[in-house]
Amino acid sequence: MSALRPDLELIARHVAPGATVLDVGCGDGALLAELRDERGCDARGLEIDPGNVEACVARGLSVIQGDAERDLVFYPGGAFDYAILSQTLQTAHRPALVLDELLRVGKRAFVSFPNFAFWRVRVSLLWHGQMPVTRLLPESWHETPNIHHLTVTDFRELMRERNITVEGSWFLHGDKQTTPAAANWRAEHAVFLLSR
Repeated sequence: MSALRPDLELIARHVAPGATVLDVGCGDGALLAELRDERGCDARGLEIDPGNVEACVARGLSVIQGDAERDLVFYPGGAFDYAILSQTLQTAHRPALVLDELLRVGKRAFVSFPNFAFWRVRVSLLWHGQMPVTRLLPESWHETPNIHHLTVTDFRELMRERNITVEGSWFLHGDKQTTPAAANWRAEHAVFLLSR
């Protein structure tokens, strides 16, 4: 596999070869290219940033410009084996709606997000009294696209409330996978595989 961001590498490893995939908020297309080239997937993308869309298309990837909150409704139900939303949920104005649409268009969905309850984030808030700037949260509070600061516990609770099945979960500390024990405290980043 190529050098993917750790959460994307986890997702790529767990997508079945030959699957149909929609990567929502696909960014520069790194995951799409990996799934297409290494897993033989029919991988497509939806991306809001026109520069990223142009870069993806230049790489021969099937990506259209669109906004997950408005444009997922145009995809038919069950059109993909997997729908993927990586590091995007916390930027959505209506994350529950995006999750519902993700699980409507995909038979299963991967969702990854930064865990705002990670111990270093907590310590930074305690000692400095400011929103932290970290490798996974590199922007200052006034420049960040993150508008919902969720934790692993928050996400699990939302899954219970919306009757969404968690088929799998993986937690990252830095670039390495960590155990699920005390994930709300120890995980810098979380990846969930969901279904209805």
